[in-house]
Amino acid sequence: MPGFLLTVGSGVQCTHAGAATAQTANARVLTAAGPVVTAADVHLVAGCPFTVPGPKPQPCTTIRWVPATRVLVNGQPAVVQVPGTGQGVCQSPEQIPQGPPLITAVQARVLGV
Repeated sequence: MPGFLLTVGSGVQCTHAGAATAQTANARVLTAAGPVVTAADVHLVAGCPFTVPGPKPQPCTTIRWVPATRVLVNGQPAVVQVPGTGQGVCQSPEQIPQGPPLITAVQARVLGV
């Protein structure tokens, strides 16, 4: 499905409204909002308030994305998104799925599939 390329300047939150920031090694492919995020990059989540009943909290700490099928950045699939619920999954420190990420802002100039 076509969508806009996700960049380090895109607004991303976990399902529970914790802020997520992209850590990318890509410095060569840029849009107006900054470097393009690839499937190999990590989105770290900070401030997730989610805790499950019991002795061990399970807040979101990372986001894993479903990559693009036709767009590569330095040999890695790019992350393509539309505003709203993201095509990925938030994960706890033990890699337990927590739900889809929320895309709050995305650059609107470069499309990919």
